[in-house]
Amino acid sequence: MATIYQNPTLKTPAASEGEGYTTYQEPDTRIPPKAAPVIREISVNGVSIPEADVLAEAQNHPAKNPGGALRAAAEALVIRELLWQEAKLLNIDVSSARDEAGRVETERDAAIRLLMEREVQAPLATDEECRRYYDRHPDKFRTEPLYEARHILIAAPESDREARDAARRTAADLCNVLAQRRGRFSELAKEYSACPSREQGGNLGQLTRGSTVSEFEEALAEMGEGDVSAVPVGSRFGFHVIALDRRIEGRQLPFEMVAQRIAAWLEASAWSKAVSQYISVLAGQAEIKGISLNGADGPLVQ
Repeated sequence: MATIYQNPTLKTPAASEGEGYTTYQEPDTRIPPKAAPVIREISVNGVSIPEADVLAEAQNHPAKNPGGALRAAAEALVIRELLWQEAKLLNIDVSSARDEAGRVETERDAAIRLLMEREVQAPLATDEECRRYYDRHPDKFRTEPLYEARHILIAAPESDREARDAARRTAADLCNVLAQRRGRFSELAKEYSACPSREQGGNLGQLTRGSTVSEFEEALAEMGEGDVSAVPVGSRFGFHVIALDRRIEGRQLPFEMVAQRIAAWLEASAWSKAVSQYISVLAGQAEIKGISLNGADGPLVQ
């Protein structure tokens, strides 16, 4: 009978000519293969950016996936190297550089900061530009509506359908009772509510956008002063019975109150654009291998 397979490491007589697969050799698994690099080699004007630096930098660039974080990290390091090389070319003096807190900066950080201050200029925002921005974006300069409300929370986790059904029925019964006798709200809150506010009769104080869950906010926006929710309001916490005691509508802020803030926004935007343009010029003059910068879409001002 022919030998189908024979492990050459076993000490058995050699197969005779014509028998078995005599050219087979066991793979050597004692030395694992070298791992392939995560990213390809990147360099700026011949200066290599090590893969380890990119991997370390990636933690500073949150992204939807690891590839996005690595890409952002690589772009940031390429830009940093571009600016560092330009600072050295221009002999930027960093001997006594300190940051805003008075701490001595690293040579590279100081050089890049001073380079940007010297080479990048952005215009100041005029009063006319600020006024035009104010007129075009009125919604940005309104105060948020303010609500004074109480609630009764019948707690039930979303994962427990039976508990949710029971909580909904209890909250609905409370809505029906309070539709006839609103004055019992504090009493019922102390008896039924699972929220610590029950000790204050369910009083939540003054609420602004973001103070509560979205379902609660949407219900408040539809209510008038003195209303009690006609039906329970569901959220991930359970079901709420809400009483709106007072509602203060948002108001338009006068231009004089926000002019300085608008000027700061416009100047910051102009500075970012100027920095992007400056770096784009440097990138166009440099020899960059392994990656291409995305212009204004990249982390040019980080």
